[in-house]
Amino acid sequence: MWISVSHTAVARIPIASASLASAAVARIGTITSAPSAWTTHYENVLGTSMQVTILATSQIQAAQIEAALLAVIDHHDRILSAWRPDSELNRWLATRSNPEKISPELFEVLGLFDQWHDRTGGAIDASAAAAIHIWQTAANESRQPTAAEIGAAVDAMQQVHWRLDAAQQTATRLSATPLVLASFTKSYIADRAVDAALTAGASGVMLNLGGDIVVRGDITQIVKLADPAAHSENDAALDLLAVRDRSVATSGSYRRGFSLTSQTSSSQFSHIMDPRTALPVGHIASSTVISHDPATAGALATAFSILHPEKTRLLAANMPSTEYLLVTRDGERIASDGWSGFQISQAKKRPAPALPDTWNQSYELAINLEVAPQSGPRSHRPYIAVWIEDEHHESVRTIALWFDKMRYLHELRDWTHDNQMRVSVGHSDISQTIGSATRSAGQYSLKFDGKDDEGKLLKPGKYTVCIEAAREHGGTQIIRQEIDFNGAPQHQAIPAGAELGPVTLDYRKQ
Repeated sequence: MWISVSHTAVARIPIASASLASAAVARIGTITSAPSAWTTHYENVLGTSMQVTILATSQIQAAQIEAALLAVIDHHDRILSAWRPDSELNRWLATRSNPEKISPELFEVLGLFDQWHDRTGGAIDASAAAAIHIWQTAANESRQPTAAEIGAAVDAMQQVHWRLDAAQQTATRLSATPLVLASFTKSYIADRAVDAALTAGASGVMLNLGGDIVVRGDITQIVKLADPAAHSENDAALDLLAVRDRSVATSGSYRRGFSLTSQTSSSQFSHIMDPRTALPVGHIASSTVISHDPATAGALATAFSILHPEKTRLLAANMPSTEYLLVTRDGERIASDGWSGFQISQAKKRPAPALPDTWNQSYELAINLEVAPQSGPRSHRPYIAVWIEDEHHESVRTIALWFDKMRYLHELRDWTHDNQMRVSVGHSDISQTIGSATRSAGQYSLKFDGKDDEGKLLKPGKYTVCIEAAREHGGTQIIRQEIDFNGAPQHQAIPAGAELGPVTLDYRKQ
């Protein structure tokens, strides 16, 4: 499920003219009477993407606050990372049967896992990694796990995996079962990072860490919710929410999974495993939870993807200030009683009439792109523009425009020239953030529905898909690929370049 968030606490400058851009340049680095929003995007943070928005009185103060936030993330990464061989977690996992003195952070996370295991009747369990392992191994061999393999995994997961001693601050590793502390660790880290930003002087913070969103301080978020069946960044909203001083977490079976392909059939299985059965669960396509506490939101989002909706209702009823929305595999919406308290009514737009000789509305263009990995533990996401040009090389539709600082927008040279800074944020809201089930770092999906910037259907024929990526004072890459939108499926695969990884364009039936 996609979630787009915009900030209502601070007035934003629309991209409407060069004079507005110049005004924004003059503001950068100056002390303002009221806090302004400063936004940065990163890739490869805890294995995923990150967006942070800080309310501060100057760019200098915002940079100092962001440094404090990043320091907390780095600190916890060294402790809790499952991907770093030198993390404290991995060093402790290598021990057996001996009480080990561990950090307060690791001790607290292990204790939270014990609590959530009990509260959810075993739906939250760090040993679910054992089930994932047998399914991944079977998928690599183009088969399903055997009954014996599933039984062995269940036996391994049912063991007691550690013992905590609060007086000595020690943890004893008791089993050899693989453990992954991923159910809500991301939310736990985000919680502490946002607190650090507020302590450092931010009047408000929004942190989106791989789809887990924490909002605190003087920001009200407008949250756009989309159907989990629609994976693109720019799909139409299914729901609109107003969120303040809350955390939002989403889990779901729609993002990742296992494909089992044989000579006679192909099946897709969810990556979410029920630790009680070692079987993948897919009856819930996505579960979104709103709660004051990020760890609670993260843990329940995972648990609600596993539990039966009636058990979800009973569990949520005992969690104060917690609301949820489930979307089942069949598309049914199941919401808690208080969910409507966060909803904003929205007027439905009347679809543009289809005129003769216009775009075949049974077709769409799917654009999948990756940001090329950079050296170092994390990197700023480049500025990216995606737009469509007609046969005269005039821009008819801006599909996406992602950037952090108005003053560096000119680094997107081709987009700036073609559009002459005339495209408003109506199609590419500069204040939006995406929350969802965890994505791989740097991977994005977009769709083009054949409409121009005014919402009118274009004529069929040849157009050019343009993708430009640029870094502040860094490298640039521009892709121009012509496609004939004539109602016949087409596929274009574009190899990786300096700033963008592989790009695919699929003109296909919806």
